[in-house]
Amino acid sequence: MYAVIRAGGKQYRVSPGDVLRIEKLPASQGDTIEFNDVLALSSEDGKIGPGNDVVVSGQVTESGRGDKILVFHFKRKKQYKKIYGHRQPYTEVRITEIAFDGKRFTAPEPPEPKKKAAPAATEEDVREAQESAAEKAKGAAKKAAAKKAAPKKAAAKKAAKKSDARKKKKK
Repeated sequence: MYAVIRAGGKQYRVSPGDVLRIEKLPASQGDTIEFNDVLALSSEDGKIGPGNDVVVSGQVTESGRGDKILVFHFKRKKQYKKIYGHRQPYTEVRITEIAFDGKRFTAPEPPEPKKKAAPAATEEDVREAQESAAEKAKGAAKKAAAKKAAPKKAAAKKAAKKSDARKKKKK
């Protein structure tokens, strides 16, 4: 069982339970929408008929904006480049029912999304985290000490080279 509807200037083949993204509608999440512009209807396999007096109902599940599309204009040899982006707004609708001639085809209830339980931190995990933080702090302190000592060592090496060069000149 399916119907072909028109929404937002486009045509969609929908069945009860389908989720589709259509052009932005002035509706908020949880609202019910009816599509009266039904172009065709098929209640049995292999048969299709006109969509007279057919109502397709849906429930808004989400509203948002699509992925960014980059629009790039370029004219060669003219030093002309222009780039800008566009994000098309959409409304996500779940088709809940198709009704015609006193018959109603409804979608089954969607399963509840399972929430993942955050793993509980054990004493060992906490202890390991503290130890690794302490090791990182020690490593950082060693690096800082090495950076401070590095200029002194470099200065001592330069002074030693200069004194060696002076000794060679005197000989």
